[in-house]
Parts: sequence; C-alpha cells; structure tokens
Amino acid sequence: MFGSMLVSHSITWHITLQAQSGSMVAVFTCAAMLPLVLVSPFAGVWADRYNRKYLVNISDAAIALVTLLVAILYASGMRDVWMLLAAVTVRSIGQGIQQPAVSALIPQIVPEEQLARFNGIQSAAQSLTMFAAPMAAGALLTFLPIEQIFFIDVATAAIGIATVFFCVKVSRQIEQPQRRKAGIKAYTHEMAEGFRFIGDHSWLKTLFIASALFGILASPAAMMTPLQVARSFGDDVWRLTAVELAFSVGMMLGGIAVAAWGGFNNKAHTMVAAWLLFGICTVLFGVIPNFWVYLAVMAFCGLSMPFFNTPAATLMQTKIPPNLMGRVFSVLMIINGLAMPLSMALFGPLGDAVKIERLLIITGALLIIGGFLLYRRRELIRAGAVQAPEKTTAE
Repeated sequence: MFGSMLVSHSITWHITLQAQSGSMVAVFTCAAMLPLVLVSPFAGVWADRYNRKYLVNISDAAIALVTLLVAILYASGMRDVWMLLAAVTVRSIGQGIQQPAVSALIPQIVPEEQLARFNGIQSAAQSLTMFAAPMAAGALLTFLPIEQIFFIDVATAAIGIATVFFCVKVSRQIEQPQRRKAGIKAYTHEMAEGFRFIGDHSWLKTLFIASALFGILASPAAMMTPLQVARSFGDDVWRLTAVELAFSVGMMLGGIAVAAWGGFNNKAHTMVAAWLLFGICTVLFGVIPNFWVYLAVMAFCGLSMPFFNTPAATLMQTKIPPNLMGRVFSVLMIINGLAMPLSMALFGPLGDAVKIERLLIITGALLIIGGFLLYRRRELIRAGAVQAPEKTTAE
C-alpha cells in the first residue's frame, strides 16, 4: 500500500508541476476514480467466484507490471503524458478489483472474535501510510526522476505479493451453492443477488444509505478545510501540513484505540458516537478563531473515522454470507467512490460563493441530526448487538 500511495502522490504532483493545468489534474483525477467505480460490480462477482487470495495477488501483479513498463519507457526517454494517464487508469482498475477481494478475504484468515481488533490495526497502518507517503513522495521528487519512484513501487509490490502468497493462510473456504456459469447473463444474475441481499436486509440498507449521506456531508470537512485554513489563518505551507498531520495522527490513534478497546459492545452505538463526534468537529471548524485549537479539533475529527469505518466493516464481515461478501462490499465501494465527487461538485462552487465556515456549520449540524436519526434506526441497532453471523445464502 505504501508503494501505491507513493506513486499516486508522485504522479499527481508531477502532473501539477509539469502541466500546471487544472483541466489536466481533473482528467487524472477522473482516471483515478471512475475505472475503480465502473469495475467494482464485476470485481464483486469475481471476489465471490474465485480464490480471493489469488485475485489480490493477480491484480497487484498487473498493476506492478504496468508500472514497470511505464518506468522503463520513461527511463528510455519516452515521457508522454498519456503513458501516465494509462498507468493511472490501469492502477484504478486493479485497485477496484482488489479492494472487494481484500475486504471479503479478511474473514477467511482472521477469527471472527478478532475481526474488530484486526480492522483497527489495519486502519492504524493505513493512516500511518497516508501520513508518510505524501512526505516521502515530495522528498523523493526533489532529487529523483519519477521513473525511479515507479521502480520503488514495483519492488514493494513484489514484496507484498510474496508475503500474501507464502504467509497468508486461508483457514475458511467459501461454499458455493452451485456451479457458476459464464456469460453476461450469469454475471448480471450474480450482481443482482448482491443487490437483492442488500434489499432484503433493512440494517444493510440503512448502513449503505448512512454511508452515502456521511460521504456527502463529510466532504466539506475532508476536502475544503485546507482552503479554509489558507483563507482564515494564512496560506503558509506549514499550516496546511499541520492540518494534514493532525488529521492523520488522529486517524492513527483512532485505529490503535479501536484495536485495543474495540468500541462499545453494540457496533452500531460505536458508529453513531463516531458520526456525532465528526459532526461536532465539523461545526467547530466553522467557529474556532484560534489555529492551535483548530488543529486539536482536526485531530479529534481524524480520531472519529476508525470508530465509524471499523465497526461498519466488522459488522458486514460477520453478518454477510461469505459467498456474497465480495458483491456486497463492491456496492459499498461504489457508494464511497461516488459520494465525495458528487458532493464536491455541489460544495466546491458553493465554497467560492459563500464562506466555507458557513458550509461547515450547516453540514456539521446536518451530520449531528443524522447521527441521532441513525440511533433511532432499530434495525441497525439490533444488527449491531447480534454477534452470530446470519446463515442466509444465495440461491
């Protein structure tokens, strides 16, 4: 993961510095997001059809091979922008295939009673990577050409593939209810099975709707606070760096806390508490006049994230039948992939028309109201209290 994020940040900054074009940055952003969303429905089917461990390694290997090819072409003097665009697109497809497989594979290798702890540790590790990768990318780009950074990613991918292949032992296999058929109709039918399962379980529908609303309402706090800091406190680079650092450290500490404590006995209560904390922090961003207090609130904002994401993932991993898990997680990935871009399409222009502080207060208040409404969803609260996995399987 570190190598992938290192390359992602390096490409973004390389394009920003070389092209200095907002349109080009937008094109690369779409190339990084849209293929992932588009491939997700198929990726969910593949994750439920095939060996998830092999699927993770094959997608990782494909990403590494394309990255290696681009690195060789760049080193030979062929430095066309379209090659970076192709690399970003293929990497997005690979990540779209890999993510549902990883989420569905975890319950096969981790005992159910340890899932919350494992997901918390994973969240802390991801937060550490999110913190370290941008700094490493910026430092390396100052004295290395971008193709050499690509080679670093290929090396880390090789280590990751070898580790998964030799060290990850799958203790629980998926029981397929019937032999899977080939063809578009079969794929469509299997996709529909995933959507039907979501539609038949009210707690899951509530969770997915809540995730979509959270992604939309949390976007101003996640994406527009650096602009707010530049406008309200000063456009010094160290201030923007401090904001990113505070959020990342908060997320890392939140992941560690989830791993050590696990949250409330009812997973839904933990999610609601995290939702409310994020909403309160968002409102505070709109009223705090002191930058150092702002940083402290940003750390608490980051702290809340693992307390929402980790119980949600654990709840799904314990209650969704193994043979449907890839498809259900792929739907969640689509929701998460679309929520923030759609939100920024709305809030981005509004941020130029009204004060960002006002947007933060409004969205924060809506998040707090949403948190209380989520607490009143009895089906989700009941699901969070039940520990035994459901026995339902797809026909």
